[in-house]
Amino acid sequence: MLRHDDIWRAIDRLALAKGLSVSGLAKLAGLDPTTFNRSKRATDNGKLRWPSTESISKVLEATGTSLAEFVALVGAIPNPIRTPVQRIPVIGYAQAGDSGYFDDGGFPVGHGWDQLLFPDIGDPQAYALEISGDSMEPVYRDGDRIVVSPGANIRRGDRVVVRSVAGEVLAKQLMRETATRIELKSINPAHPDRVFLKGDVAWMARIIWASQ
Repeated sequence: MLRHDDIWRAIDRLALAKGLSVSGLAKLAGLDPTTFNRSKRATDNGKLRWPSTESISKVLEATGTSLAEFVALVGAIPNPIRTPVQRIPVIGYAQAGDSGYFDDGGFPVGHGWDQLLFPDIGDPQAYALEISGDSMEPVYRDGDRIVVSPGANIRRGDRVVVRSVAGEVLAKQLMRETATRIELKSINPAHPDRVFLKGDVAWMARIIWASQ
């Protein structure tokens, strides 16, 4: 039997898979940012609310997700209390550009950072960056945290963090990768797109989630 929590958790999992919060997912679909918030999943008197078929349809269209793929996300999910959790180091965005914070593979090194509790994603080297400034608005704003997985596969259209050999760190959208070049689209249209020669890029890792 299909349960109320199954549908909402499928929405949560879809947002996570697209590197978004549920608010970001709603905005992407042209919905009110609070559409999928936990406060909207029940009335004040405790009556359960279901997401509308229209809102789900808009989300599937906006994310390029088929109905079959969404149904697969509805499957049984372990009790959240028993879901494995990993501690992810949180690095300041300004710090990320300093030498010494990452190894040659883009894995964070060092100690003493703040930590974020996050569902286990199977990448022990995952980390979070805390955004500063406006270069990634309106998708990521000052103070947002993005979770980066160096072990995740990267495809065209993914949002990524790139570090240049010179130490510059950028969050962009991967538009094209060839044998010699990496073409990046700026998330904020007020900032220029970038093109790097492969030899000028130290590493590139996919953004898998963002707090918004």
